[in-house]
Amino acid sequence: MEISALTRRKSSLKQDYKIRATHDDKKSNRFTIFVITILIFIAIASINNKSFFNQPSDLPAGVDKQLNKNKPESLQALSPNIILEEFPDSHLPLPLPEKKFEEIEFTIQSGDTLEVLFQRENLNIGDLALINNIPSAKKYIKFLRPNDMVIIEHAQGNILSLSRHLDIENTLFIEKTDGTFKASLIKREVQVRKKFGYGKIETSLFESAIANGLNENLIMNLAEILAWDIDFVFDIRINDDFYVLYEEIWQDDKFIANGKIIAVEFNNNGRTIQAINYTNRDGEANYFTPDGKSMRKAFVRAPLDFTRVSSNFNPNRKHPILNTIRAHRGVDYAAPKGTIIKASGDGKVIFKGVKSGYGNVIILQHGEDITTLYAHMSRFAASIKKGQRVKQNQTIGFVGSSGLATAPHLHYEYRIKGTHQNPRTVVLPQAAPIKKIFKEDFESKSKVLMDELRKFKETQIYSSVVMN
Repeated sequence: MEISALTRRKSSLKQDYKIRATHDDKKSNRFTIFVITILIFIAIASINNKSFFNQPSDLPAGVDKQLNKNKPESLQALSPNIILEEFPDSHLPLPLPEKKFEEIEFTIQSGDTLEVLFQRENLNIGDLALINNIPSAKKYIKFLRPNDMVIIEHAQGNILSLSRHLDIENTLFIEKTDGTFKASLIKREVQVRKKFGYGKIETSLFESAIANGLNENLIMNLAEILAWDIDFVFDIRINDDFYVLYEEIWQDDKFIANGKIIAVEFNNNGRTIQAINYTNRDGEANYFTPDGKSMRKAFVRAPLDFTRVSSNFNPNRKHPILNTIRAHRGVDYAAPKGTIIKASGDGKVIFKGVKSGYGNVIILQHGEDITTLYAHMSRFAASIKKGQRVKQNQTIGFVGSSGLATAPHLHYEYRIKGTHQNPRTVVLPQAAPIKKIFKEDFESKSKVLMDELRKFKETQIYSSVVMN
């Protein structure tokens, strides 16, 4: 029984082996099917795309032939003429042109001459000699000023051209043509633009103008226009203000300088002074009030450079300039030693020398009745001599403390028929008004300018109200 039972029993080992064998066969069959499918797909794709692989070449016939050769050296032997023949508009890359000259830009320093510059840069001195012999150029290149600009183009030291900016509108240009140097003046285009400015006195005219973006030259021009009506040393008060329309000079979109003042309004201690620049048909330019009266008068109110005096402005005093004393015989202007003293009007020097307690003195005669006296000078202007005539605003001397003076100042007197008058308040003789033949033209232009200034003033007042 036991033997019979053992004989009928199946081996589990064989069962296990057969199961595994059947599984592996299935995997092998799947892989074979996959490979066959891929091969069929590739064959079909090749047949369908046969035209793609055999597309005709777009290259020229000659080039196509060359490319189809087996040897790579055939490509190296490819002639550029093949391309040029098939495409006549094409060309080989051109070499970059070599620079045939060099440019040197000089900014002239003190002591520089063209000879010094030529030697420093190893330029042809012989060319400089030829340039110096050009009659029309001599006066422009013999003397150079510091900060002048000179531009030279040369080829290995041989001069091709030389240019120098003479002013904002003119440039001297010297060029070598057919072995000869020739000079010409080239006009440089400038643009004139209008601009407005404003200032309110808090410390001094000078400081308020600078704080509002106006430069020193513009301030001096403004003071000169109004100098016959305002003593910028004594008359200025806190909260005085001014509005100005002026020109800016531009070139090549770069700011060059401020031009002339076109119109100005100055509000001083309750009074308003306005001035307009007018150029008549004869080319004569001057400043007038809006109704045509000349701003120019026979005398200016203050005969010295106000900017140096006004630096002592003190807003805490009723009279806002420090160290200033009103004398019953004239006016004393405290100012640093060396400050320029100017003639207050056209006149003749009738005295130059030392006069007791006045120290160094100059007296000018103006017409028959009026004289002006300038005392305590440190020195006289070198050109001033007794008997000569001087112009208004001409320098006649410099502030000092000669004579009976404890500190540098100018003592100034204004006399009519020998009687002292207050130079700050005396009524001054008027210059001639606008000529009748220009009156109508002046009035039309005056109205336009004053309207522009008024509109600017209104915007400033409105801005001030909004900010406060």
